[in-house]
Amino acid sequence: MTELSGLTAGTKCSGCGIVLQNESPDHPGYIPAQALERTPLLCQRCFRIRNYNESSTVTVDQSEFLRLLGQVGEQDALVIHIVDLFDFHGSVISGLQRFVGNNPVVLAVNKTDLLPKVTNWNKIRNWVQKEAKELGLKVEDIVLCSAKQNTGFDRLLDIVGSMRGDRDVYVVGATNVGKSTLINRLISDYSDLEEELTTSRYPGTTLDTVNIPLDDGHYIIDTPGIVYESRYTELVNKQDLAAIMPDKPLKPLVYQLNEGQSLFFGAMARFDFVQGGHQSFTFYLNNRLKIHRTKLERADELFANHAGVMLAPPVKADLDKLPAWTRHELRILKGKPTDIFISGLGWIKANSTDGALVAVHLPKGVKVMMRPSLI
Repeated sequence: MTELSGLTAGTKCSGCGIVLQNESPDHPGYIPAQALERTPLLCQRCFRIRNYNESSTVTVDQSEFLRLLGQVGEQDALVIHIVDLFDFHGSVISGLQRFVGNNPVVLAVNKTDLLPKVTNWNKIRNWVQKEAKELGLKVEDIVLCSAKQNTGFDRLLDIVGSMRGDRDVYVVGATNVGKSTLINRLISDYSDLEEELTTSRYPGTTLDTVNIPLDDGHYIIDTPGIVYESRYTELVNKQDLAAIMPDKPLKPLVYQLNEGQSLFFGAMARFDFVQGGHQSFTFYLNNRLKIHRTKLERADELFANHAGVMLAPPVKADLDKLPAWTRHELRILKGKPTDIFISGLGWIKANSTDGALVAVHLPKGVKVMMRPSLI
């Protein structure tokens, strides 16, 4: 990251200590040009916390984030791991347990507002508990919550209050999971910022953790959001991000398919029903994303001729910036309720008890996997 021109090399934020830069608002140390005349110099993140009691998300790459996590295990801390229910397997931090040591972990599962209103929440909680265990996570408690609807956060705050004791609280998560909303609630409930910040400097590291002082002398440690490039949401531009990230409860779409049929989700992905008896598949995707059905034998030609135009988003210019598509062949076992999960895009539930052979085409690197059905 290039440092600011016109300042002494290595000029740091007086709040968290990060080296300042003005090229990327989403990266640590960003300060807008109009803020250079302020005294003291604060990065945008510290400025928002100090003046508005609000935290904003910045990001670091995976290697930097893992080095940061390695410091957590050396502390006596409470860890809040926030994940996105819509993108659970894409946003969970794999290997977290190796880094946090014996520190207790609370799993905050955000964006429950996106699931259909008839959802059985006890089943969802049991599903999360089972999948977390499969991933090697040891959690003290699981909280289903919605930052958008402000539900579940009171319970999470109660858990933090009862568990943290003499500990600092680390909040960790991937990008776009709602971490800043949680940080802001913790700030408003636990920190007398105006009094604390007039007398003390925000402690931080060159990785841009921000230690937000609590009333009892401990801290909320706001960590940068980790970027997982296996999530579709990290590949697309902001305009197309709105097309794949839902902001309303999902309305599942059920398609009755015969062997040899294909479905395009705009030009984001393609689903082939390669082999199996007539059966239905339920699609849990952003309803803004248009689905186009065709014959499998015509799918390659259709994509070649219409990708980025009839099949959109993304438009042709943005499609050309994405990695080339790769094909994933998946066999759905008989009598086993299964989701085909596409990180950042949604999932497809196989409804038949007869089994099927399917294929998913996606930009290379996007995570696709089979999992037990969420719903």
